[in-house]
Amino acid sequence: MATVKILLVEDDEGLARAVREVLVAQHYLVDSASDGQSALDLADAFEYDLILLDLLLPKLDGIAFCQQRRDRRDRTPILLMTARDDSELKVRGLDAGADDYLVKPFDLEELLARVRALLRRGNDSLPPAIEWGELRLNPRSCEVTYEGKILKLTAKEYGLVELFLRNPHRIFSQSALLDHLWSFEEPPSENAVRTQIKGLRQKLKAAGTADAIETVYGLGYRLNPQSEGASKRPASSPALDTDRLNEIWERHREGYVKRATIIERAIAAWQQGSLDTQLQQQARQEAHTLAGSLGSFGLEVASRAARQLESIFTRESPLEVKQGDRAVELIAALKRDIGEHSGEVKGMATVPPTPERRAWSVEGARLLIVDDDLALAETLAAGAIAEGMEVELSDSPAKARQAIARSLPDVVLLDLSFPDSTEAGFEFLQELAQTQPALPVIVFTAKESFAARVKVARLGGRGFLHKPIAPFEVLEAIARVLQQSHPSVAKILAVDDDPHLLDLLRSLLEPWGFQPILLEDPRQFWATLERENPDLLLLDIQMPELSGIELCQVARNDPQWQDLPILMLSAHRNSEVVQQVFIAGADDYIQKPIVEPELVARILNRLERSRKLVGRGGDGER
Repeated sequence: MATVKILLVEDDEGLARAVREVLVAQHYLVDSASDGQSALDLADAFEYDLILLDLLLPKLDGIAFCQQRRDRRDRTPILLMTARDDSELKVRGLDAGADDYLVKPFDLEELLARVRALLRRGNDSLPPAIEWGELRLNPRSCEVTYEGKILKLTAKEYGLVELFLRNPHRIFSQSALLDHLWSFEEPPSENAVRTQIKGLRQKLKAAGTADAIETVYGLGYRLNPQSEGASKRPASSPALDTDRLNEIWERHREGYVKRATIIERAIAAWQQGSLDTQLQQQARQEAHTLAGSLGSFGLEVASRAARQLESIFTRESPLEVKQGDRAVELIAALKRDIGEHSGEVKGMATVPPTPERRAWSVEGARLLIVDDDLALAETLAAGAIAEGMEVELSDSPAKARQAIARSLPDVVLLDLSFPDSTEAGFEFLQELAQTQPALPVIVFTAKESFAARVKVARLGGRGFLHKPIAPFEVLEAIARVLQQSHPSVAKILAVDDDPHLLDLLRSLLEPWGFQPILLEDPRQFWATLERENPDLLLLDIQMPELSGIELCQVARNDPQWQDLPILMLSAHRNSEVVQQVFIAGADDYIQKPIVEPELVARILNRLERSRKLVGRGGDGER
């Protein structure tokens, strides 16, 4: 999860400075603008998690700014700030698209509370705390601790820790760290990253964790797999730790007990001959939910009992004495199993396949979970976040529709039953098939029938998972669907007059899932570029007829290719050539001879940045 970025738009320099300092102290990344037009330009160029906006601004006022952002389908939360306590003005601001309103002078603690509330909207829960050995980061309190002791970190050091802990296997280049942690307004010096890494290392060492951050020569920085933190973790630890599971279970256990109580009340009413249709349907729905959820938490006895109760309440005929006795036994067994598992949760810590063995990595993918069972949804979310995914929870199709409008996910995990909603999961699945046909949807439900499987397949579902199921199995299914949806990572057009180097590039790129397009004759560059529509260019600088710098300039001169990532290859090392490369519009420069880890790391970094830019632009087509 990236550091939260906030755009502060305020023409009062003193107030802007005070607000900025308070936000930075909370580890937010802040860009500032003193007029509406500058703010609009920043909002067009960068993606923000929240905009703090003064109402009366030079060049473009706050209401006009809101209207223009909403007209461009930007759903970034906006908090209006003004000295005018005017109800008509508030209404105009909210109608223009603002999400909240704060009257000056305001208490800075109230401002922070409103900021936290707006950031939580659209995300049902804050991301869970993450641990690496004895090192722990808690996003709720913005604290980092080692062996329970709080580390006093700067905002940048906190950002580094969060980035490393959320991506424990990734190598971050200096440029990648700059992109993640430095705002537009604070252009870093050449040694900024090294300075921050050095300071963080010193604080970690003083706390007792030595060599936590490793320098990978020529590539960047990562968490050291041989360090103290890694050595305390089991070699084959599950994606979701047991402590997190237990915390989720304890928080929602009473909710499951209440569901069981509704079933118990329905059984009593049925035995007395006073069961109405509404209570019977409610009991059947609660039994259905418990059958899937409790099994996923390892409560197999309770899950089987719930499934049998669901079958009993499906019948139309009156409850016979024998059936009533059996229902009483089943609900007692169900409640007993829930009570006995008030402590450690079992059955879910099965070791999943390691991410390295997967054909497709889920890291960075956006997952939308649509399920009214929040305990199970949170469990799945925690496992997905541990794998590097971005997760949003919705407990109804209506909320899921809003989430998709804000930001299109990469995959949807959909339950089929929503007792508190007028819509069924099948209806929502059909809607997605019509409005978002390219969006893969995996059905995750306790409904088990061949008819349901056929209906899901006909409506375009990409997977059918039957509850109960372990979270890591769900993640494996998501990984498989993502792999099918993205059969190749990227198309890379490499232009070099050396056929041996092209063969080398093929051997280096294909194992990573890239699709290399190799071109020996630079005169065929334009025709190949238009035909293949690559995701990235690798251009040799020195070639006969046409140089790589000239090809780069040709691409940059056409609006269609202005944002295409371009990496230059050259044996030249002098500063004049490097300067020409970047003046021509190249994104990066790689010296020959090529080193595989460096080449792949630089390609992945550029593709990641390109995907983010495309995602902000709308439909993602060039």
